[in-house]
Amino acid sequence: MNPTPNGMPRDSNAWRLLAATGNDDLISFVEGAVELCRPDSVFVSTGSPEDLEYIRGEALRKGEELRLRTPGHTLHFDSPLDQARARDDTAILVGPGEELPFVRTKPREDGLREVTELLKGSMRGRQMYVGIYSLGPLGSPFSMLAVQITDSAYVMHSENILYRSAYSEAVRAGGGVRYLKFLHSQGELDEMGRSRNISKRRIYIDVEGETVYSVNTQYGGNSMGLKKLALRLTIRRAMREGWLSEHMFLAGVDGPGGRVTYFTGAFPSMSGKTSTAMLGRLLGDDLAYLRWVDGEVRAVNPEAGVFGIIEGINSADDPVIYEVLESPGEVIFSNVLMLSDGGVYWNGKDGPVPDSGINFSGEWHRGKVDQSGKPVPPSHPNARFTVPLRSFRNLDPKYDDPRGVRVDGVIFGSRDPDTAPPLLESFDWSHGVVTIAASLESERTAAVLGKSGEMEFNPMANLDFLSVPLGEYIARYLEFGRRGSPPRIFGVNYFLRGSDGRYLNSKSDKRVWLAWMELRVHDEVEPLRTPIGLLPRYEDLRRLFSSVLAAEYTREAYGEQFAVRVSKYLEKIGRIVRIYSSIGGVPREFFEIMDAQRRRLEALGPVERVSPFEFYRRGPGR
Repeated sequence: MNPTPNGMPRDSNAWRLLAATGNDDLISFVEGAVELCRPDSVFVSTGSPEDLEYIRGEALRKGEELRLRTPGHTLHFDSPLDQARARDDTAILVGPGEELPFVRTKPREDGLREVTELLKGSMRGRQMYVGIYSLGPLGSPFSMLAVQITDSAYVMHSENILYRSAYSEAVRAGGGVRYLKFLHSQGELDEMGRSRNISKRRIYIDVEGETVYSVNTQYGGNSMGLKKLALRLTIRRAMREGWLSEHMFLAGVDGPGGRVTYFTGAFPSMSGKTSTAMLGRLLGDDLAYLRWVDGEVRAVNPEAGVFGIIEGINSADDPVIYEVLESPGEVIFSNVLMLSDGGVYWNGKDGPVPDSGINFSGEWHRGKVDQSGKPVPPSHPNARFTVPLRSFRNLDPKYDDPRGVRVDGVIFGSRDPDTAPPLLESFDWSHGVVTIAASLESERTAAVLGKSGEMEFNPMANLDFLSVPLGEYIARYLEFGRRGSPPRIFGVNYFLRGSDGRYLNSKSDKRVWLAWMELRVHDEVEPLRTPIGLLPRYEDLRRLFSSVLAAEYTREAYGEQFAVRVSKYLEKIGRIVRIYSSIGGVPREFFEIMDAQRRRLEALGPVERVSPFEFYRRGPGR
């Protein structure tokens, strides 16, 4: 490798590879990063098998990953203080007078000055890795090129799994491409090779420059630029260009006669998103780009891998994922328990809890407590796995199709203990956007720093990632559905509880909900019209429970699960209207739809709830 005390020597291999792209903006960005971070050397990956293997080897040689017993499996540990998205350290950089409600912002010039100072000289004594990727299938009209710069072989190894290497595409595209740009440094490391200065962790998104800077962090959600950090940039592009960049899975659901119907779905973290995607023909578990193409909505997954939460995955509830995690092949585990024989254990895995091992807290044993006396679990609640999509046996053959797939249904899920029914269809696109998607509330989980269990307002499961004002986001969503015949919108809730606190549905019930939604988009089952939207009828669910799960479904279960919780919904409408009334730019249509829903519910009388069977006899109005 060539030393780079003052930049990249023009005779270095790294320079030659970058120059071959003919893209002055790309070259300038990398050169600027070299000048700022002062690495000892620069490695530009072409995505060749040799380059990919080099990065894998670097992660092991540097101790950023540990080799496990199963061939291809490795383990990474983050600092105990750096194991989730850090909201308080993440900000979108905005210009004078620009406001983004509910999102942490910082004046652009101040943020750039601060993060530049933190990155200065941060890569001395290290190698800088440069990777060029495609967000989406290569050569697709949906796709965008991006460049990731990092001093972490673990981060680049993860990016190589999660995204399509696109160096050759960059050379072909030449100088006309506008790159999304990402610069990351782990910063100073402690004796265990983990980021030391967590108090100086910064993740700043410069939407004007379409560049993300992150420093003093290793956790994937804060350091892997093309993941949720890129989502902030692509949402802004999408809003300006008339398409949707969403926090959604993309999967095909099998219907009668060999039919496959494609759905996208947005769920807050740990609300059943990945497990739902895995029930169908998988195209992606986390992100989707949606565009109108020839009169229909089509979608692609910008990713080529899965960075998923591992908590609770077991062979009974998640057989496809479990099979991947237990089989030879490329898998990076993070913050799980490493056993003495090189195996791993995570919370909820098959088998008994081990007696001891090594985890994010160091040496671990059953009964270990932290400094405050709180039990230390075997694995962190936000422990993760990173694997290529091609590892899954249910991968849809169209996952890499540049044309994408036609989307017939959009699902919004929530972790809601007391209000939303397990399954609901909106009256139309606008009603679904307003009363389901934009009104989504969900219990906070371990994927975000903060107190778990609190209910959070999280429209489209995307609030953390918005880079445009929420009012504008809602307005553009409504406009998107007016261009033709849009997909149906559904709401699901796998976490409804009864009066005794127990969940009213089993994990397997979502198979039935998917089957019903697949039939609905083809108008093969009739719904039950209620004030909050369209519910499945008991007789259809009874038939589907029998055919899909070989299980009996009782009238009592249906009556409890699908009761319209009138008082809870009216409370929710009040909360949501107050929130949107406090911000600007929300279209009048939003409030009109919410008011109509309120009036329909009030027409039922001063009741706490109404049985779904009541709506077999009386019409709810519209």
